[in-house]
Amino acid sequence: MRNALIRYRVMAYVVGVLLIVLVCVGLPLKYVWHDGSVVNVTGIAHGWLYMLLIITAIDVGRRARWTWWRLLAIALAGTVPFVTFVAEHYATKDVKAKLAWNAAHPTEPEAVIADPQA
Repeated sequence: MRNALIRYRVMAYVVGVLLIVLVCVGLPLKYVWHDGSVVNVTGIAHGWLYMLLIITAIDVGRRARWTWWRLLAIALAGTVPFVTFVAEHYATKDVKAKLAWNAAHPTEPEAVIADPQA
């Protein structure tokens, strides 16, 4: 589960930064100075990488046994500037707590939430 969390965190930061650049730099350039080049590049990159963020969120969510509501909230967080970082913080906090609990209770069979190969 640790590697899945790392993949998710990297994608969350990349998508979050691209969204901030798109909204705070690209849109003013497009609508004030009529230069849409930043929007074209960052918009396409954000769209494709957002799909990878969703895939990595589903991967870590499946391993951490998150509810579908939590996954939906994480997916929506990738569409609002700065909220991606908040969602990533709480997701990381939850997964690290589950990993710590798994490490403290290794002999209980129902305690195995994480995939040891991931």
